[in-house]
Amino acid sequence: MRPVTERWPKPLLPIDGRPVLGSLLREFGTGGFTKVFLVTGHLAEQIEELVGGGGAYGVEVTYVGQPRADGSADAVRRAVEAGAAPPVVVSGADKLYPRGTVREFAEAFGASSAPAALAVEPNGRPAPLWGLTEAVMARLGDLPGPPFELVDAVQGLEVAEIQIGNARDLTDPLDLVKENFPYLR
Repeated sequence: MRPVTERWPKPLLPIDGRPVLGSLLREFGTGGFTKVFLVTGHLAEQIEELVGGGGAYGVEVTYVGQPRADGSADAVRRAVEAGAAPPVVVSGADKLYPRGTVREFAEAFGASSAPAALAVEPNGRPAPLWGLTEAVMARLGDLPGPPFELVDAVQGLEVAEIQIGNARDLTDPLDLVKENFPYLR
């Protein structure tokens, strides 16, 4: 997303005219989640300015710094060290899921007996939406890397694949136009 992300963190870029992170936090809030651990790095002050305490999104936010982008498992480990307790639902902050997806995913994960779950889009592509239990958390400190990735933390464990709808994201600067053009009509 460079050069755009040199000035703005990717989670603050818009889809449908709203910051992706704001829409994602609202999805968590309406999905029944009350506490969110938001792991920040690049341009964190902009994220904290937008989100504040999280009340506008129906959640309470705890900020957790990640000095280097050392991977998804490192981000989760830092959130656990800050007080996040399993089971947890983890999402990348640059994806927008269809309404109700986070709640439906959490319910399906809760109903499964798997120590981990991963969202899968209709095209078979995994989405960065994870369900994790203590069995996964216990592995976070012993991973090869950096980067430290959740896919390594679940190696050898049963991972429930939970089908979701098509997620939207911003991968290329042109996606800003593509994802927002219908909204502008």
